[in-house]
Amino acid sequence: MATIFSTPAEYIDALLPERKIPMQKLREVILKNIPKGFVEEISYGMIGYVVPHSIYPEGYHCDPKLPLPFMNIASQKNFIAVYHMGIYSDPALLKWFTDEYAKHCKTKLDMGKSCVRFKKMDDIPYNLIGELSSKLTPQQWIAMYKKAFKK
Repeated sequence: MATIFSTPAEYIDALLPERKIPMQKLREVILKNIPKGFVEEISYGMIGYVVPHSIYPEGYHCDPKLPLPFMNIASQKNFIAVYHMGIYSDPALLKWFTDEYAKHCKTKLDMGKSCVRFKKMDDIPYNLIGELSSKLTPQQWIAMYKKAFKK
């Protein structure tokens, strides 16, 4: 059974020592760069950055009681993951990220649709993740979400 955390700090405090520093650094760089309006909370058992109901009352189409998810970070079994819905939804942002990744990292990009995986903690490009987190405002994400996901 998965552990339920109430706050991002509680999530990080529960991590193994070798994961605490990278996760804290990711959290700090995202909080420093993410546009005003996104809210940090525990989302899907991870540290999440969401568009709150106060900005987008409709919420997430899969469960309107939930705020609109945008970005998450998580310590998974074999890697640290950054989930970013913008790179999943916007081909231009995905291209920007993959091009920039090669400039910041010597390792091959390990990525799914919205998930970027880091198996070696020393390979996390914190500045690049900070820049990625700054690329979309809540209003831009809402517009992109409505266009792509709402029927």
